[in-house]
Amino acid sequence: MTSKLIHGYEVVIGFETHTQLATQSKIFSRAPTAFGAEPNTQACAVDLALPGTLPVMNREAVACAIKLGLALGSHIAPVSIFARKNYFYPDLPKGYQISQFEIPVVQGGEVEFFLGGEKKTVRLVRAHLEEDAGKSLHEDSALGGGGQSGIDLNRAGTPLLEIVTEPDMRSSDEAVAYAKELHKIVTWIGICDGNMQEGSFRCDANVSVRKPGAALGTRREIKNLNSFKFMQQAIDYEIRWQIEQIEDGHAIQQATVLFDPDTGETRAMRTKEDAADYRYFPDPDLPPLHISEQWVQEQRELMAELPRTMAARFVADYGLPEYDATTLTQSKAMAGYFEAVAKACGQAKLASNWIMGEVSRRLNTGEIGIEKAPVTAAQLAALIGRIADGTISNNAARQVFDVLWAGESADVDAIIESKGLKQMNDTGALEKIVDEVIAANADNVAQFRAGKDKAFNALVGQIMKASKGKANPQQVNDLLRARLAA
Repeated sequence: MTSKLIHGYEVVIGFETHTQLATQSKIFSRAPTAFGAEPNTQACAVDLALPGTLPVMNREAVACAIKLGLALGSHIAPVSIFARKNYFYPDLPKGYQISQFEIPVVQGGEVEFFLGGEKKTVRLVRAHLEEDAGKSLHEDSALGGGGQSGIDLNRAGTPLLEIVTEPDMRSSDEAVAYAKELHKIVTWIGICDGNMQEGSFRCDANVSVRKPGAALGTRREIKNLNSFKFMQQAIDYEIRWQIEQIEDGHAIQQATVLFDPDTGETRAMRTKEDAADYRYFPDPDLPPLHISEQWVQEQRELMAELPRTMAARFVADYGLPEYDATTLTQSKAMAGYFEAVAKACGQAKLASNWIMGEVSRRLNTGEIGIEKAPVTAAQLAALIGRIADGTISNNAARQVFDVLWAGESADVDAIIESKGLKQMNDTGALEKIVDEVIAANADNVAQFRAGKDKAFNALVGQIMKASKGKANPQQVNDLLRARLAA
């Protein structure tokens, strides 16, 4: 994988993403998982680790893991083991977290995405099932105040898939692009709602730097990045900080750090533990998890068309470039919008250009999704149809699009008529204008014939001006070249 050096250093980034699974109940109990409940109202005896309670595996959580494995081309282990990850923290009632260690449920796989038109691949190490911990609330929080702290165990036992990558990313841009692609996949297949603000999709970035060809540097883990904007800021700061430390002669200490959006800086939270520190051992209360090939096949049949499969179909059926197809399958809604437009107008590449261009620009400016686009797929298809049949120029089409987006009119043909945007397709009238422009611009004609192409563009501009922008540009070019060659 090619690397962009920063002050002579190569950046190495790996990710651990905690994906909250969209189940109705927790991974080992029947307690609900709904967000926003009053503190400690969604924690049952199992979540509280009361004596005598035993965990029972949530079948739907396993189904979610199978779907992820299928979506990422991973190996789904027919037998996997749950382990106890031992550490002591106030929001972990048992004193250990039930997770997976030596034999995870999902093994290998990869995530592909485009960045700057270049295809990137990030390899996955594993994805393992585990339970979430509770949450400590401090000072001015719902349970705190006056310097106090409280514990909310509503999240304790919430089902998670922790998705771990190889250290394949070489910049914050790559890291964010990977995270966005993974976010798209888990929401697309319906295993996670993807709400980063509510903690449903939390990313930890392991960042290190090294001189090209050197061994991997000491990494620092940035915890709980819950927005793509903060993710980029945190990684960029950490890269700069580590390089400055090394250049000043300091060694990087392995640590877990937090990002402060207010200061734009990372700060150390604790020294980083290794696996040995957690004293993993198989959980005696949970038998090995067995997943049959029949169960995998059942989940495969239930899954909707995957983004990469749909993108390949867009290439094959609509003749789109791979980049277009991948961009248009960033969400189910965007893919559906494109396909509706392409089928209605029969101009797939034009539809792709408009959606990736003008439509996306307006959506980004308005900070809305394609679901709320004021221009329907049928309206955009009608507009593209009028471009394709030569009724209007691209410039006129943008004027029509402005009216549609503003909601001033819903009828493409009515807008074209009311604004007088029809192209001049009368060859006789256009020939007359071309002849008049040639006669009035002898200098430009002479320059063109002397080999200066800019003079040709100047003549085209004069013709378009004379036709008040209504002449068909291609027809103008063809007629003008024929006249000048005579």
